[in-house]
Amino acid sequence: MNPFFITSDADGLIAFLRDVFGGEEHLDARTVDVDGLLLHAELEIGGTTLMFGERKPGWPALPQLTQVYVSDVESVLGQAMARGARIVTKPTDFFGTVFSRMVDPWGNMWWVYEHGEAPELDWDAADDTAPAEWTDPNLAYIHRTLLEAMPSFGTEPEPARDGR
Repeated sequence: MNPFFITSDADGLIAFLRDVFGGEEHLDARTVDVDGLLLHAELEIGGTTLMFGERKPGWPALPQLTQVYVSDVESVLGQAMARGARIVTKPTDFFGTVFSRMVDPWGNMWWVYEHGEAPELDWDAADDTAPAEWTDPNLAYIHRTLLEAMPSFGTEPEPARDGR
């Protein structure tokens, strides 16, 4: 599956993701519509192709929630913050991985993981109901930061378009 981002300043988002995650653009896929707005572009990150188009007048903002695994969460978040991202969940131990969340300047939330050693889980003993209270402090933090961030989602300011 390939996510498709429709946003204002799609070229800015592509540059942001290229710089933060080391993506490579498929320049042969780049298509500009008759109105001069980017209709289609592709950026490959870690074997997955992300697609992009410029938001046309009257089109709604459609932020994404996207999960990505990286080799160094701290470095990626540092690069993202330097380019205007907001950290939602600082790097936290999560079932043998390091888990974090950020919102890019276009209002997309990224769930950024760093691989680790997965713990052995006893699935037979697992309770499949939502906990009334999160007893593990890391899980409680991860849960709380999502609940705090989501009400403001979609209210991120639109970046200025260069020359448009």
